[in-house]
Amino acid sequence: MGLPSTKPYLLRAIWEWCCDNGFTPHVAVDVDENTRVPREFVRGGQIVLNLGPTATSKLQIGNEFIDFQARFNGIARELSIPVERVSAIYARENGAGMSFEIDGDSDGDAADFVDASEVTELSEDPLPEPPRPEGGRPKLQRIK
Repeated sequence: MGLPSTKPYLLRAIWEWCCDNGFTPHVAVDVDENTRVPREFVRGGQIVLNLGPTATSKLQIGNEFIDFQARFNGIARELSIPVERVSAIYARENGAGMSFEIDGDSDGDAADFVDASEVTELSEDPLPEPPRPEGGRPKLQRIK
């Protein structure tokens, strides 16, 4: 048996860093059949979710799943996201964060970042694009 994944530990650490520094943590998720999110907000097989303390209730970032409650259009929903389906976690305000490869991506080039214009978040505020360097990609570090 191999070592457990570092991914859930990194997700918790970046979430805490965002909250400690007054930023709003967001996760980009590649939705599959095991991902429990409101399907009407999924765009192109992906969704971006605000995981900030004011946007969620009963948030648990476990080693296998991220579970929480959130409101969509005023309706409380139970969400459950497999940690393996999270492609990025970042601060909404400045784009600082980390991207991850998604297990099962056949091209080996998992989403470095989800285009904010193609996804919906929990809050009523529009999701700003993260800062992008000259190459056009956000400054996120990819890990396995």
